Amino acid sequence: MKQLRAIRGMNDLLPGQSPVWQYVESTVGELFARYGYSEIRTPYLEATQLFSRAVGEATDIVEKEMYTFEDKSGDSVTLRPEGTAGTVRAAIQNSLLTTPQRLWYFGPMFRYERPQKGRLRQFHQFGVEVFGIEGPDVDAEILIMTARLWRQLGIADSVTLQLNSLGNAASRAAFRDALVEYLSERKDQLDEDSQRRLDKNPLRILDSKNPQTQELLADAPCLLDYLDEESAAHFASLRAMLDAAGVEYVINSRLVRGLDYYGKTVFEWVTDSLGAQGTVCAGGRYDGLVEQLGGKPTPAVGFGLGVERLVLMLETLEVLPEGLDQPLDAYLVAVGDVQSAALATAERIRDELPWLRLQTHCGGGSFKSQMKKADKSNADFALIIGEDEAAAGQVTVKFLRAEQPQQTVALADLPALLQG
Repeated sequence: MKQLRAIRGMNDLLPGQSPVWQYVESTVGELFARYGYSEIRTPYLEATQLFSRAVGEATDIVEKEMYTFEDKSGDSVTLRPEGTAGTVRAAIQNSLLTTPQRLWYFGPMFRYERPQKGRLRQFHQFGVEVFGIEGPDVDAEILIMTARLWRQLGIADSVTLQLNSLGNAASRAAFRDALVEYLSERKDQLDEDSQRRLDKNPLRILDSKNPQTQELLADAPCLLDYLDEESAAHFASLRAMLDAAGVEYVINSRLVRGLDYYGKTVFEWVTDSLGAQGTVCAGGRYDGLVEQLGGKPTPAVGFGLGVERLVLMLETLEVLPEGLDQPLDAYLVAVGDVQSAALATAERIRDELPWLRLQTHCGGGSFKSQMKKADKSNADFALIIGEDEAAAGQVTVKFLRAEQPQQTVALADLPALLQG
C-alpha cells in the first residue's frame, strides 16, 4: 500500500516544534489582552460569496487561490483564505457593532499557491480587527502595539514599517484613471501579469515584483498626490502620533495591499532577515467593508500577522528564550509491583505542585531501562518509588542534571526539596 502523506503545503507541527509555537501564541495573545482586545473564533469554512464580495473578484486570492467546493446541499463553500471577512460577518450576524469592538483571533487560513519558505497552503495568522472608531488614533494604537510585540520578541531591529494612504473611493478612482492612462501608453513594456491586471485591478501593478515593471513605475503618477483632504489629514495625524510614540516608519507610495476592501491607511511590517524582503504583518483601514457585507456603515481597521514567517524569523535570528524545549521537570520511576501506588503518588504530587511537569513511567521494564528513559526525557529529577518507598509513603529523588546525592524523603517534604 502506498504510504499516506500530508497534502503538499499542509505541514505537521511536531512535538519538537510546538514549544516555539506555544511561546509565540501565548506572547501575542497576552499582549493583545493587555491592550484591551478580546478574542473571537470564527469557522474555518464560510460561504464562498463572503470572500468574493469582501476580498474582490479580481484579486489573486479569489481568482486562483481559494479552496472552494460544493457541499452536499449544493452550496458553494470556501476554506477561509484570510480572517477579516469572517470576523466582519460574525460581528454583523451577532450584533456586536452597536458599540466599538477591539477583537483578535488566531488560526489556520488556506490558499492554493506554490509552497515556499515561510508560505504554505495551510498557514496560520494572528489578526486584529477594530470596529467603530474612525480616527487615526486607533490606527496608531495597533501599530504601536505591534512595535511593542517586536521589542518583546527581540526582533525590533529586523523589521521595518512601511506606510501609505489609499485615500477615499473618489481619490482612488482619480489615481486609478491616471495610472491606467500612464501604463496603457506603455502596455507592451509591462510583464504578462501586469498586463492582465491593467483592466481588472491596476493598483496591484504597483506591487509587482518584476524589475522592468518597477522601473517603469518610477515615473508613474503618485498615489499620495491624489489624496482627498480628509484622507490627507488622517494620514498626517497618524504619522504625528507614530512620531510622538517613537515608532519609526518609511513612506511607501506604491504600497496598496492585495485586497479590494482597503482604504486610507495601509501598512506592512517587512523584513530582509529571511533573504528576500518578506512581509511579516500587514493591514490597514477598511471603512466600507461592513456596509458592503450587509451591516450599517462602520469604520474599521486591522491587520494579519503570519505565524510561520514569524517563527522562522525567531529561529533564524536566534532570539528564542532558553528552556522552551524542556517538556519535563520530573520523571517518576516505578520499581517492582508498585504501579498503582506510583500513579496515586504522582497525582498527590501534582496536587501539591501544580507547576511541576511530571511524567509517570508506564509499560514496565527494569530499573535500569526506566532510568535511561528518565535521563533521555531531559527532566531535572527522577522520582523513584520502589516497594520500600511505597510502604513508607516516601519517594527517592535522584538529581539528573546536578551534582547532588540522591535523597529519600517523605511525600510531605518533597515540595520543599524540588522547589529549593
